[in-house]
Amino acid sequence: MDRLSLNQITTKAWSLPEAVAGCAEAGVRWIGLWRDKVAETGVEETARLLKEYDVGVSSLCRGGFFTGITPEGSPVDGVAQTREAIDEAATLGADVLVLVVGGVNGDLASSRQRVADAVGELAPYAGERGVRLGLEPLHPMQCAERSVLSTVDQALAIAREHPADQVGVIVDEFHVWWDPRIEESIAAAAGRIAGFHVCDQKVPLTDTLLGRALPGDGPIDHRHLKACVEAAGYTGPIEVEVFDADLWRRPGGEVLAETIEAYRDHVS
Repeated sequence: MDRLSLNQITTKAWSLPEAVAGCAEAGVRWIGLWRDKVAETGVEETARLLKEYDVGVSSLCRGGFFTGITPEGSPVDGVAQTREAIDEAATLGADVLVLVVGGVNGDLASSRQRVADAVGELAPYAGERGVRLGLEPLHPMQCAERSVLSTVDQALAIAREHPADQVGVIVDEFHVWWDPRIEESIAAAAGRIAGFHVCDQKVPLTDTLLGRALPGDGPIDHRHLKACVEAAGYTGPIEVEVFDADLWRRPGGEVLAETIEAYRDHVS
């Protein structure tokens, strides 16, 4: 339980104050926050609640969209928004800001170069504020609309251009478990892993975003991937992050209880 973190999206029905209080009551020491929930409560009030309940922030989600493309298709200044997110992370005491870098804008190669350029601009800014940028590769099926980085190797190639305490990579099981090079890629990321996110994949997969489940309800070997990230030196919080519309409709307390059980039975 010392490393379990509730990623806030898993209990989407809960407000931020409810989620923080729920974690404290259940003995969960960490929470992964989302910026929309923080905005509802306010950054300063969120920081106060975290201190009151003695709950740490494993990560803040999210910055990025450096290609200027969001899933909704609306234009966005990803660099400016990520600067704001870095400031929020620093205020909240979040060591890691998760980056979803954006979908294809023009051609794939130039889109990836825009990501590399944006990270180069922002890494020193994040470092000055004690925040580590965590590049999260997403499954190739989300390349066009959400992330032109699809593998740990691709994220690592950009991260290596910067100090390890400024830029790292996020290993999210849902997005990378299929990769035939995943063991080698995680090993190569030693010292660069900024977060480890766990969930399972629904079978059959009918929704490329919401087709996730609690650990144990799908094909992913959680203990194997956990052993890989630990062998690469990662000893930080482990976030259970589940996008599931059915789960979101249920009371947060029930979902958290099942999250703890799934983590104990299949991850820890």
